[in-house]
Amino acid sequence: MTQPAKNTDMNADNFVFYIERTFDAPRERVWKAWTDERELTLWFGPKGCPITYGKLDFRVGGTYLYRMDMPSGEQWWGQWTFEEIVAPEKLVMITCFSNENAEMTRHPLAPGWPLQMRSVTRFTEKNGKTTISLEWTAHNANEAERQTFFEGRESMTKGWGGTFEQLEAYLAEGGAA
Repeated sequence: MTQPAKNTDMNADNFVFYIERTFDAPRERVWKAWTDERELTLWFGPKGCPITYGKLDFRVGGTYLYRMDMPSGEQWWGQWTFEEIVAPEKLVMITCFSNENAEMTRHPLAPGWPLQMRSVTRFTEKNGKTTISLEWTAHNANEAERQTFFEGRESMTKGWGGTFEQLEAYLAEGGAA
């Protein structure tokens, strides 16, 4: 079950979006689902928005460029840039919307959204189950962008909740282990 998003500080200047969920799978398996190019395309993204392209260069300084096909027919691109990789415990990355050329762009529906977010994802295992703890903060953002990020917590909770549901179903089906 997804734990509700909680905030370490409700001040928009310091807002940290936090969400966690426990999966009935060992950490190594969950880590692989999160760090394998092919596997990411099979579960990642908000519900109803499949990843139809993904190119992963999994190393510090490397990137994951992906395309989500939206129900409206639009294609949204995103990119992760890896800052820290501690297998199988932690990923730190800068995330952003982009175009197909990996050039940073604004959020397609929220022009005031920060250009970049810093994401820290932790994977902890207990009794064969893995808890993913995800923290997001606005990165290199101005005051208005931080406020927009703060106001987007309900949308982020919904989006990550759906993404975690897809990961849970993928792991339960045996995934591509």
